[in-house]
Amino acid sequence: MSEEAKTPENEAAPVEETAAEETKSEETAPETASSEETTSDETTSEETTEVVEEAPVLNPVLALAADARYTATGKRKTAVARVILKPGTGVITVNGRELNEYFPRPTLQMTAKESLEKVNSVDKVDVIAKVHGGGVAAQAGAVRHGIARALLEANADLRGELKRAGFLTRDARVKERKKAGLKKARKRPQFSKR
Repeated sequence: MSEEAKTPENEAAPVEETAAEETKSEETAPETASSEETTSDETTSEETTEVVEEAPVLNPVLALAADARYTATGKRKTAVARVILKPGTGVITVNGRELNEYFPRPTLQMTAKESLEKVNSVDKVDVIAKVHGGGVAAQAGAVRHGIARALLEANADLRGELKRAGFLTRDARVKERKKAGLKKARKRPQFSKR
């Protein structure tokens, strides 16, 4: 009985060893494959690096002639802005005053400059804007709209970027007119039963 008992154990042991050997060989195979992959990855990365270096720059650069002037009109609510864009150092003048003097609130200054910041041209152009009508917020929106249209006139390649940001769309939200028989556009007089 002892021989028979030893025989199955002995037979079971080589099977375990074989399974362990297979596991070791599988572990070794991926290492070999991974070393082959890293070699191919290195070759691919070198090729990719070369391709990236040769690819053209997709970000269009705003190149203006020294005497160029681009004009456009921007609108928001009842405000209208006539904007002139010319090459310069980034000075923005609104109605003969500096931007931060005319629009003292930082949010309004940011709104007015958004179009230039979107195309990285804040320090490359000077802006002269004449604005009338509306309040200060509407005027800042009108300046932004006018600058975006002038940039489009200067470089048509900027259209996609400005359009995606929503700077070329004239914001159509305006105050609704008062109706006859109502206090305001929609407010009704107080109901009286008698």
